[in-house]
Amino acid sequence: MQLCIVTISVPMEVKRLLEKDKGDETWGIHLLKLYRQAKIARRERAFRELLELLSEEDLRRIEEESMEFRESFRLRE
Repeated sequence: MQLCIVTISVPMEVKRLLEKDKGDETWGIHLLKLYRQAKIARRERAFRELLELLSEEDLRRIEEESMEFRESFRLRE
């Protein structure tokens, strides 16, 4: 597999901040790490927002319905 290298244009201040943060990591490793951290942070934020919107009863019902759904799709012999 051939590695293809590309250039991403960013303002100089952004590059300075990122270079300081990345330390000895390669740009590819560092940017992938930032991407994964941002993705996890978005999921956690969405989860917290759902918890604020849903009551304990809503959460209990969702859990029960999820279990019923999984049981109804078990492989049958």
